Amino acid sequence: MEEEGHNEEWQAANTNNSALSEAQSETASRKDSIDEGLPEDFLSLDKKAVEQLSEGLISHYLPSLQSSKLALQELTQNQVVLLDTLDQEISKFKECNSILDINALFAEAKHYHNKLVNIRKEMIMLHEKTSKLKKRALKLQQKKQEENLRQEQQRERELEREKQLTAKPAKRT
Repeated sequence: MEEEGHNEEWQAANTNNSALSEAQSETASRKDSIDEGLPEDFLSLDKKAVEQLSEGLISHYLPSLQSSKLALQELTQNQVVLLDTLDQEISKFKECNSILDINALFAEAKHYHNKLVNIRKEMIMLHEKTSKLKKRALKLQQKKQEENLRQEQQRERELEREKQLTAKPAKRT
């Protein structure tokens, strides 16, 4: 474990050294105005000092930067997990809302079903009443016809009786 840490530090330092060397060679090829007029020894001493100071600075801060990088990666991963969990919870809330909507629809359906049952009962009751009224009307009609027939028969009998009561001339023989 400790060896891996040293190995990573060496690789990072090596990578940084190569980047530093490239930067130094680029700087040397440009011949900036700052370095002009300085003795060559001073430039070589200054370059060595800059290189050593850079390596020291890098070796000092590189492990903490790498651990910070790992911590940031871990935080990013945790953030992704939290976002996924949040999305799942949001979808659960949406399902709950749709379930509430479905429950409301079922309650409404039950309400209308009860109304239909009541209307059906009323229709059956009205049908029974109309049937009774039809029977009663038929009976009344039959009684009226019987009464009319009886009255007609009574008139006929009275007419017959009047005929019989009327004086008849005697027959001469």
